Amino acid sequence: MNVEHRYREFLPEARRVVVKIGTRVIAQPSGRPDMRPLRSLVKQVAELHRKGYEMLLVSSGAVGAGVEALDMKARPTNVPDLQMCAAVGQARLMAHYEELFGAESIVIGQVLLTHADFQHRLRFTNAKRTMEHMIRRQVIPIINENDTVAVDELLTTFGDNDRLAAMVAGLFSRPALIILSDVEGVYNMDPRHPEAKVLNTIEQVDQSIFDLAVNRSTGISKGGMASKLKAAQFVTQSGAPVIIAGGRVENVLTRLVDGEVLGTLFLPSQRGMAPKKRWIGFTAQASGALFVDAGAARAIRSGGPSLLAIGIVQVNGQFVKGEVLSVLDEAGVEIARGLTNYSSQELTKIRGLRSLAIAEVLGYCPYEEVIHRDNMTIIG
Repeated sequence: MNVEHRYREFLPEARRVVVKIGTRVIAQPSGRPDMRPLRSLVKQVAELHRKGYEMLLVSSGAVGAGVEALDMKARPTNVPDLQMCAAVGQARLMAHYEELFGAESIVIGQVLLTHADFQHRLRFTNAKRTMEHMIRRQVIPIINENDTVAVDELLTTFGDNDRLAAMVAGLFSRPALIILSDVEGVYNMDPRHPEAKVLNTIEQVDQSIFDLAVNRSTGISKGGMASKLKAAQFVTQSGAPVIIAGGRVENVLTRLVDGEVLGTLFLPSQRGMAPKKRWIGFTAQASGALFVDAGAARAIRSGGPSLLAIGIVQVNGQFVKGEVLSVLDEAGVEIARGLTNYSSQELTKIRGLRSLAIAEVLGYCPYEEVIHRDNMTIIG
């Protein structure tokens, strides 16, 4: 199957499209909103909306807009100032969207979410129900992090809303996620290299793809290619396509939905991932970490057996049975997440031991596995 056919196969058929707009796409270096690309993207979203596509917009840029409005010289680093900038900037950003979509005779609604909303089942359900109802009433949801209350997200962030966009896409059945960035896709090498080329398709997001990520830091945006790849991994394993493309490319959205080859298309997994495993791997926050030896890492990456105590070399954090843990190889690369059958106190005593020795040390052995493969999601 050629590249053009793949683009035409996946995007035009997706009736629900989540569009994530990165900070650098709609902001000047100072953080001031850049109205030309913002106006263009709103017109494209409006055009697709009128064609019958169900559009959801995840927008970054609130903190940067607040920095500009308050005439600050640089993005602050302390939490109170960041939250203040987010509160001021969010109002300004929504005012721009209200004006631009209003000119297209389209009603919009603001949805503020945090990571905790996706971990709490009732809040998760309420968010989905609200956006479903908005879409039925022809209202376009404009989604952003609730930075004024979400301290962790504000400091470490979803990845400039990349992870937030992935989680929003994960709420719905087989949408398409388009991540618009200041780069035109995933490059086969450092994009600053003169021979660098955009990869048109990626079939699976594995470590070789993460190795291509190049993060560039500025005072305005806190995202990066690594966070976009994590988002693509989550959504494609849910069975939906993802595209990373340049947000300032002329008519990028309408051209993509028409099936034109732009940016990098991540092909959806044929099997899809069970909701439980999606939640473990990409939604729940890890309460601790387990470092495993080379043999265990190899077995996990190959989709093999459960994690046993004998493969664990280090236990980090305080946690109880049933919590989600991050599993890392000896180099510190996260390879999986899973639900632990033992507490941190117990694992500290039994790490490195064969399963038959667990009862001798603890006086009991309820499980041979520390993390059963049915409760584990491989992510790297």
